[in-house]
Amino acid sequence: MRILGLDLGDKRIGVALSDPLGWTAQGLSVLRSTGARGDIRQIQELVTQHGVSRVVVGLPLNMDGSAGPRAEKAREFARRLGQALDLPVELWDERLTTVEAERLLIQADMRRAGRRQVIDKMAAVLILQNYLDAADVGK
Repeated sequence: MRILGLDLGDKRIGVALSDPLGWTAQGLSVLRSTGARGDIRQIQELVTQHGVSRVVVGLPLNMDGSAGPRAEKAREFARRLGQALDLPVELWDERLTTVEAERLLIQADMRRAGRRQVIDKMAAVLILQNYLDAADVGK
């Protein structure tokens, strides 16, 4: 039972994948966003390729927990993705995951240019790992 984690952005989508037992999340790739239809098509390919049974989409809530325009966009994308995949698609609070990813990459002494290449994937890993830990999916 593999789970795919997504960090949606305007230009890029970070992608993470769980191990088969649902214990750990690993970075998989960064997709270049081509619009909702193209993004869904790219994600469908990954779902098929990796035998994914569930998708977790980061929900960018405001710090006070309210939903702004980006959160509504994520909700709509998750709804459309669920219809296209015919799989469960869940939303997961992603507040501060990009900040945390940036902090971890700085601690790893990664240069700014290198961080830009992997930060979306790292944020997707954090979203998915937080989901796995909270949901006790594989335990």
